[in-house]
Amino acid sequence: QVQLVESGGGLVQAGGSLRLSCAASGRGIDIMGWYRQAPGKQRELVAFMRTGGGIKYLDSVKGRFTISRDIAKNTVYLQMNSLKPEDTAVYYCNVLRYSSGSFYPGDYWGQGTQVTVSS
Repeated sequence: QVQLVESGGGLVQAGGSLRLSCAASGRGIDIMGWYRQAPGKQRELVAFMRTGGGIKYLDSVKGRFTISRDIAKNTVYLQMNSLKPEDTAVYYCNVLRYSSGSFYPGDYWGQGTQVTVSS
């Protein structure tokens, strides 16, 4: 059983920055990442990072968001810069799965943290 505890988020003006953190209780976690869900929209993968360092970003956040991990602390971070109103969503930490060349959301989710970007 893995528990994910998120922190960070909040209200920020467009162009501002926020940092999300997610601490995991389990061991041997390979892929940690962040999803987000805006009102009325499907949940989408924002970024993920493998233990070996492989990283992938949603196209719309490339160059603005940075994912990082502290393996010793079993924590993943999402530094969000140059935030836009369209980044407004609930952000969820997730332990992803890898199968047959593709990545999928796993069973373990954080509680979600609200990010609101005002124009």
